[in-house]
Amino acid sequence: MGFRRLPTVVVLVVAVAVAFSMGYELRGQRTISTTTSTPVETTLSPTDPSWTAVWPPASSSLRFTTPTAAALDFATSVLGMTSPSPSAFQQGDARSGEVPLIAVTHGPVTTVFVRQLTSDGTWWVLGSACATISIANPRALERVASPLTVKGESTAFEGVVNYSLFQDDTEAPLASGTTMGGSNGVMGAFSAALHFAAPSHRFGTLMVYTRSAKDGSVLDASVLRVEY
Repeated sequence: MGFRRLPTVVVLVVAVAVAFSMGYELRGQRTISTTTSTPVETTLSPTDPSWTAVWPPASSSLRFTTPTAAALDFATSVLGMTSPSPSAFQQGDARSGEVPLIAVTHGPVTTVFVRQLTSDGTWWVLGSACATISIANPRALERVASPLTVKGESTAFEGVVNYSLFQDDTEAPLASGTTMGGSNGVMGAFSAALHFAAPSHRFGTLMVYTRSAKDGSVLDASVLRVEY
Protein backbone atom coordinates (compact mmCIF):
# COMPACT_ATOMS: atom_id res chain seq x y z
CA MET A 1 0.00 0.00 0.00
CA GLY A 2 5.75 -4.28 -0.84
CA PHE A 3 5.72 -3.21 -4.44
CA ARG A 4 7.77 -1.38 -6.85
CA ARG A 5 9.63 -3.19 -9.44
CA LEU A 6 6.58 -3.14 -11.66
CA PRO A 7 6.66 -6.94 -12.10
CA THR A 8 5.04 -8.97 -14.83
CA VAL A 9 1.27 -9.24 -14.99
CA VAL A 10 0.96 -12.94 -14.30
CA VAL A 11 3.62 -13.28 -11.59
CA LEU A 12 2.70 -10.21 -9.55
CA VAL A 13 -1.05 -10.39 -9.81
CA VAL A 14 -1.13 -14.06 -8.88
CA ALA A 15 1.23 -13.41 -5.96
CA VAL A 16 -0.85 -10.52 -4.66
CA ALA A 17 -4.09 -12.44 -5.15
CA VAL A 18 -2.77 -15.38 -3.15
CA ALA A 19 -1.65 -13.11 -0.34
CA PHE A 20 -4.98 -11.33 -0.23
CA SER A 21 -6.90 -14.57 0.11
CA MET A 22 -6.18 -14.50 3.86
CA GLY A 23 -8.89 -12.03 4.98
CA TYR A 24 -9.20 -8.17 5.25
CA GLU A 25 -11.30 -4.85 4.56
CA LEU A 26 -10.94 -0.93 4.12
CA ARG A 27 -11.91 2.52 5.30
CA GLY A 28 -15.17 4.00 4.11
CA GLN A 29 -14.58 7.08 2.00
CA ARG A 30 -16.62 8.95 -0.55
CA THR A 31 -17.65 6.84 -3.50
CA ILE A 32 -17.91 7.85 -7.14
CA SER A 33 -20.91 6.80 -9.19
CA THR A 34 -19.92 5.54 -12.62
CA THR A 35 -21.86 4.03 -15.47
CA THR A 36 -19.72 0.92 -15.15
CA SER A 37 -20.43 0.29 -11.47
CA THR A 38 -23.32 -1.79 -10.22
CA PRO A 39 -24.56 -1.32 -6.64
CA VAL A 40 -25.34 -4.69 -5.07
CA GLU A 41 -27.09 -4.87 -1.72
CA THR A 42 -25.39 -7.67 0.16
CA THR A 43 -24.37 -8.73 3.64
CA LEU A 44 -20.87 -10.14 3.98
CA SER A 45 -19.22 -11.95 6.83
CA PRO A 46 -15.62 -11.05 7.82
CA THR A 47 -14.51 -14.41 6.42
CA ASP A 48 -15.75 -13.55 2.92
CA PRO A 49 -12.78 -13.18 0.54
CA SER A 50 -13.90 -9.68 -0.43
CA TRP A 51 -12.78 -8.42 3.00
CA THR A 52 -9.22 -8.86 1.76
CA ALA A 53 -9.71 -6.04 -0.74
CA VAL A 54 -8.62 -2.43 -0.41
CA TRP A 55 -11.56 -1.16 -2.48
CA PRO A 56 -14.54 -1.03 -2.53
CA PRO A 57 -15.32 -1.39 1.18
CA ALA A 58 -16.82 -4.83 1.71
CA SER A 59 -19.30 -3.28 4.16
CA SER A 60 -20.73 -1.04 1.43
CA SER A 61 -23.00 -1.81 -1.52
CA LEU A 62 -20.62 -0.29 -4.08
CA ARG A 63 -19.54 -2.87 -6.68
CA PHE A 64 -17.88 -2.69 -10.10
CA THR A 65 -18.66 -4.76 -13.17
CA THR A 66 -15.36 -3.95 -14.95
CA PRO A 67 -11.76 -3.90 -13.70
CA THR A 68 -11.14 -0.42 -15.12
CA ALA A 69 -14.12 1.05 -13.28
CA ALA A 70 -12.83 -0.40 -10.00
CA ALA A 71 -9.32 0.96 -10.62
CA LEU A 72 -10.51 4.44 -11.55
CA ASP A 73 -12.80 4.77 -8.53
CA PHE A 74 -9.97 3.58 -6.28
CA ALA A 75 -7.68 6.22 -7.82
CA THR A 76 -10.14 9.05 -7.17
CA SER A 77 -11.81 7.93 -3.93
CA VAL A 78 -8.82 6.43 -2.13
CA LEU A 79 -5.69 7.93 -3.68
CA GLY A 80 -7.26 11.33 -4.28
CA MET A 81 -6.19 11.66 -7.91
CA THR A 82 -8.23 14.26 -9.79
CA SER A 83 -8.45 12.95 -13.36
CA PRO A 84 -6.55 9.66 -13.67
CA SER A 85 -6.15 8.16 -17.13
CA PRO A 86 -6.08 4.36 -17.41
CA SER A 87 -4.29 2.16 -19.91
CA ALA A 88 -5.82 -1.07 -21.19
CA PHE A 89 -6.59 -3.78 -18.64
CA GLN A 90 -3.81 -6.37 -18.52
CA GLN A 91 -5.21 -9.83 -17.90
CA GLY A 92 -3.43 -12.11 -15.43
CA ASP A 93 -5.29 -15.34 -14.72
CA ALA A 94 -8.97 -15.81 -15.52
CA ARG A 95 -10.10 -13.68 -12.56
CA SER A 96 -7.34 -11.10 -12.06
CA GLY A 97 -5.13 -8.54 -13.72
CA GLU A 98 -3.71 -5.03 -13.60
CA VAL A 99 -4.87 -1.58 -14.66
CA PRO A 100 -1.97 0.88 -15.19
CA LEU A 101 -2.97 4.52 -14.84
CA ILE A 102 -1.43 7.97 -14.64
CA ALA A 103 -2.56 10.98 -12.61
CA VAL A 104 -1.17 13.56 -15.06
CA THR A 105 -0.05 13.49 -18.67
CA HIS A 106 3.42 11.93 -18.98
CA GLY A 107 3.37 11.30 -15.23
CA PRO A 108 4.54 8.17 -13.37
CA VAL A 109 2.45 5.01 -13.64
CA THR A 110 0.52 3.54 -10.74
CA THR A 111 -0.40 -0.09 -11.37
CA VAL A 112 -3.66 -1.11 -9.70
CA PHE A 113 -4.11 -4.83 -8.93
CA VAL A 114 -7.67 -6.08 -9.39
CA ARG A 115 -9.44 -9.40 -8.94
CA GLN A 116 -12.87 -10.99 -8.99
CA LEU A 117 -13.15 -12.18 -5.41
CA THR A 118 -16.83 -13.09 -5.19
CA SER A 119 -19.26 -15.25 -7.10
CA ASP A 120 -21.14 -12.26 -8.55
CA GLY A 121 -18.25 -11.49 -10.91
CA THR A 122 -17.60 -7.98 -9.59
CA TRP A 123 -14.10 -6.51 -9.44
CA TRP A 124 -12.12 -5.56 -6.34
CA VAL A 125 -8.86 -3.65 -5.85
CA LEU A 126 -6.15 -5.55 -3.94
CA GLY A 127 -3.61 -2.72 -3.82
CA SER A 128 -1.31 -0.73 -6.06
CA ALA A 129 2.35 -0.31 -6.94
CA CYS A 130 4.56 2.23 -8.67
CA ALA A 131 8.16 2.31 -9.88
CA THR A 132 9.17 5.17 -7.55
CA ILE A 133 8.13 3.55 -4.23
CA SER A 134 9.07 0.09 -3.00
CA ILE A 135 7.69 -0.88 0.42
CA ALA A 136 9.87 -3.41 2.25
CA ASN A 137 8.02 -3.29 5.59
CA PRO A 138 5.24 -4.07 6.32
CA ARG A 139 4.19 -6.70 3.81
CA ALA A 140 0.69 -7.01 2.42
CA LEU A 141 -1.73 -8.49 4.97
CA GLU A 142 0.86 -8.39 7.74
CA ARG A 143 -0.38 -7.92 11.32
CA VAL A 144 0.91 -4.57 12.63
CA ALA A 145 0.90 -2.55 15.87
CA SER A 146 2.09 0.83 17.12
CA PRO A 147 4.82 1.85 16.61
CA LEU A 148 4.85 0.58 13.03
CA THR A 149 8.11 0.97 11.12
CA VAL A 150 7.42 1.68 7.47
CA LYS A 151 10.49 1.38 5.30
CA GLY A 152 11.57 0.83 1.74
CA GLU A 153 13.10 2.75 -1.16
CA SER A 154 11.78 5.70 -3.12
CA THR A 155 12.63 8.59 -5.40
CA ALA A 156 10.62 11.80 -5.40
CA PHE A 157 10.85 15.56 -5.80
CA GLU A 158 13.32 16.80 -3.20
CA GLY A 159 13.26 13.29 -1.73
CA VAL A 160 9.91 13.75 0.07
CA VAL A 161 7.67 10.68 0.33
CA ASN A 162 4.28 10.75 2.07
CA TYR A 163 2.55 8.06 4.12
CA SER A 164 -0.93 7.58 5.58
CA LEU A 165 -2.26 4.68 7.66
CA PHE A 166 -6.02 4.10 7.86
CA GLN A 167 -8.42 1.79 9.62
CA ASP A 168 -11.55 0.61 7.86
CA ASP A 169 -14.64 2.80 7.75
CA THR A 170 -12.75 5.82 9.11
CA GLU A 171 -11.79 8.74 6.91
CA ALA A 172 -9.25 10.33 9.24
CA PRO A 173 -5.86 8.56 9.20
CA LEU A 174 -4.48 6.84 12.26
CA ALA A 175 -1.09 8.28 11.32
CA SER A 176 0.29 10.37 8.49
CA GLY A 177 3.37 12.37 7.64
CA THR A 178 6.41 12.60 5.41
CA THR A 179 9.88 11.14 5.37
CA MET A 180 12.90 11.37 3.10
CA GLY A 181 14.05 8.93 0.43
CA GLY A 182 15.96 9.26 -2.82
CA SER A 183 15.54 12.04 -5.38
CA ASN A 184 16.31 13.00 -9.00
CA GLY A 185 15.38 9.54 -10.23
CA VAL A 186 17.79 7.79 -7.87
CA MET A 187 16.21 5.34 -5.42
CA GLY A 188 17.15 5.85 -1.79
CA ALA A 189 16.10 4.27 1.52
CA PHE A 190 13.27 5.75 3.57
CA SER A 191 12.03 4.89 7.04
CA ALA A 192 9.33 6.23 9.35
CA ALA A 193 7.98 5.16 12.75
CA LEU A 194 4.19 5.47 12.86
CA HIS A 195 2.67 5.87 16.33
CA PHE A 196 -1.09 5.49 16.56
CA ALA A 197 -3.90 4.83 19.03
CA ALA A 198 -5.46 1.38 19.22
CA PRO A 199 -7.76 1.00 16.18
CA SER A 200 -11.42 0.14 16.61
CA HIS A 201 -11.40 -1.93 13.41
CA ARG A 202 -9.44 -5.08 12.72
CA PHE A 203 -8.18 -4.14 9.26
CA GLY A 204 -6.82 -1.15 7.42
CA THR A 205 -4.72 0.24 4.61
CA LEU A 206 -1.25 1.73 4.28
CA MET A 207 -0.60 4.29 1.55
CA VAL A 208 2.88 5.52 0.58
CA TYR A 209 2.79 8.12 -2.16
CA THR A 210 4.36 11.13 -3.85
CA ARG A 211 2.88 14.54 -4.59
CA SER A 212 3.28 16.93 -7.49
CA ALA A 213 5.68 19.82 -6.95
CA LYS A 214 3.34 21.90 -9.10
CA ASP A 215 0.04 21.65 -7.22
CA GLY A 216 0.46 19.07 -4.44
CA SER A 217 -1.80 16.49 -6.09
CA VAL A 218 -1.04 12.77 -5.70
CA LEU A 219 1.20 11.52 -8.53
CA ASP A 220 1.62 7.83 -7.73
CA ALA A 221 1.17 5.45 -4.84
CA SER A 222 1.89 2.07 -3.36
CA VAL A 223 -1.01 0.76 -1.30
CA LEU A 224 -1.35 -2.42 0.73
CA ARG A 225 -3.68 -4.05 3.24
CA VAL A 226 -2.77 -4.58 6.90
CA GLU A 227 -4.31 -6.22 9.97
CA TYR A 228 -4.17 -4.62 13.43
